[in-house]
Amino acid sequence: MNAAELDALLRQFLVDRKFSGAERDVLMGWADQHITTDQQRDVARSRVFESARNAVTDPAARDVIEFLENVLKVIVPTAGTVGSTASAAVAFSPGDVCLGMIVNHLINARRTVDICVFTITDDRISNTILAAHKRGVKIRIITDNEKAYDAGSDVPRFRETGIPVIVDESPFHMHHKFAIFDGQRLLNGSYNWTRGAAEQNEENIVDTDDREVIARFQHEFEALWKLLPTAK
Repeated sequence: MNAAELDALLRQFLVDRKFSGAERDVLMGWADQHITTDQQRDVARSRVFESARNAVTDPAARDVIEFLENVLKVIVPTAGTVGSTASAAVAFSPGDVCLGMIVNHLINARRTVDICVFTITDDRISNTILAAHKRGVKIRIITDNEKAYDAGSDVPRFRETGIPVIVDESPFHMHHKFAIFDGQRLLNGSYNWTRGAAEQNEENIVDTDDREVIARFQHEFEALWKLLPTAK
């Protein structure tokens, strides 16, 4: 399926914010020719919602579009989630595989990234976070209060660019190391987001799209987000 061709059609249809009968016939003809599998249909549906989000500037309207997409995923699951087994990949360090997983997911994020990690000092990761923020991805970060103010911490850089950061204020540690991308992919493991983790430590990351597991981690993130104070 040619996603770029579909995007062009959708942009054309969205000019007048209406979906005419003639446009419906064009789209049906295109779909008959280019969509031959359930997976391609899922991709096309995702592109429709993405085109709608790109067509509006009102944040409230974007939120409603995202709400509709997420509701439909529950009520009418995509082919990739009906009767399928969740996929997962595992990576270990030292080496660049764990780092590559993190950076690739940040590059591919389109809407949201929720990061809950003990410390972030690897500029290769931090620069990719900042680039995602710059292109409009909604990023939230939870980190440990002591590590947030360590030499080399990139938390001040995030705050300077407007990325919201919250920290724990306790004698204990916020020791999680997980991140959720667009609500659809989870990275979790022992891997700290540091050069030491990539170059020296024995670490691991599990990368999964298991919806139930992601929901549990998302619940934990939201609970911490409401509980912990904003970094100062």
